[in-house]
Amino acid sequence: MKYCVLALSFLTLSSLRAAEWPQFRGPDGQGHSAAIGLPLTWSETENVKWKTPIPGEGHSSPVISGDQIWLTTAIAEQLSEEEEKERLSQLDDPKGMKLAGALSLQALLVNLRTGELEKQITLFEVAEPAPKHSLNSYASPTPVLAGDMAYFHFGTYGTACLNRTTGKTIWTNDAIHIEHQTGPGSSPVVWNDMLIVHFDGMDSQFVTAFDRHTGKVRWQTKRSGEMNAKPALQKAFGTPLVMESNGRPIVISPAANWVYGYDARDGSEVWRVNYGKLGFSTVPRPVAEDGVAYISTSFMQPRIVAVDYSGEGDVTESHRKWTLDKQAPKQPSMLIIKGHLYTVTDNGIAACLNAADGSEIWKARLTGDFSASPLYAAGHIYFFGRNGGTTVLAEGPELKELAKNHLDAGFMASPAVADNALILRTDEALYRIQTP
Repeated sequence: MKYCVLALSFLTLSSLRAAEWPQFRGPDGQGHSAAIGLPLTWSETENVKWKTPIPGEGHSSPVISGDQIWLTTAIAEQLSEEEEKERLSQLDDPKGMKLAGALSLQALLVNLRTGELEKQITLFEVAEPAPKHSLNSYASPTPVLAGDMAYFHFGTYGTACLNRTTGKTIWTNDAIHIEHQTGPGSSPVVWNDMLIVHFDGMDSQFVTAFDRHTGKVRWQTKRSGEMNAKPALQKAFGTPLVMESNGRPIVISPAANWVYGYDARDGSEVWRVNYGKLGFSTVPRPVAEDGVAYISTSFMQPRIVAVDYSGEGDVTESHRKWTLDKQAPKQPSMLIIKGHLYTVTDNGIAACLNAADGSEIWKARLTGDFSASPLYAAGHIYFFGRNGGTTVLAEGPELKELAKNHLDAGFMASPAVADNALILRTDEALYRIQTP
């Protein structure tokens, strides 16, 4: 079935060149790169063209157009240990939570050729931010680029549009609020003249489409499926994928307990599918091939769900093709390549599955824990760990390790590609990794 991911003029065939990486997980939104000649090996002293320290904290992935790399960061005022402890003690469940003082939420522009940090633009200032989980940041959603515009989303703290050439703010919208509980995580996507964003909080759950030229709301659709009675189990952090089905652009939109299909033009619900068990705090972006989308339900008891996205109404029984309660990632997105579904769990079990039925072809133990999403290019699959390690495996039904690499700090952000270079964000720096 023909697909159309982000149906914009900038995503024509020419924009599938490796030099453009305009959104989370690249041109097709699914972690595929057309690049040939990406490096297999690197270290702090090998194949590093430049390394640029990044101020603040952020897990957003880099996006690229021309000589520009954009990403986000949060510059936080440090609370005293006593003040943070006191405020955390007021939470119902403070385990794993962190607090910051006043926040400056910023867009960063780095030169692709030189690595120079050229612009540091404050978009929002937050006097008293809500708590976040220690595995999250206040700048986790990845920006998206469309033509001369760059779009930045910080969940409940606001959404903004910049002119990429001038750095001038075109619009901001900080009127939509939800209770994330653990911080923002959903990345925006562009479809035609709209910016589509998930808002799945503890208190309310809906999808919003902004007019990408003005920031005004074009449509907003509430989640319709029944969820768990506990508010904490109703939240999600997913990023949608736009595909074409029966002549309609369908926003494949994972939320708590359900995955939905919305008509991108007006936000009307076309279909929904129940996961079949509790799934919430959903993070991985869907992947799709040959009319089937693959969703990982994330937390509590993660499950992979394969959905034929051509239906209408509640199509749980008719269009949920299979489910699998093994090899399901909570945070990393998956890869679909020629009928094979590749996954890595948060604790480092990589697997190749038959996309037709979910049966296991191979699995392998990788070193470390994982949050970043894997990358596919020229027959190679790159897995990036929280410990700074990267394992490269060969694509295909035979398990074959090609390389292991290591950088000084870990990966929470997913990779980007420009020409024959990897653009990698660790907890401390941005790298251009490239063979001479």
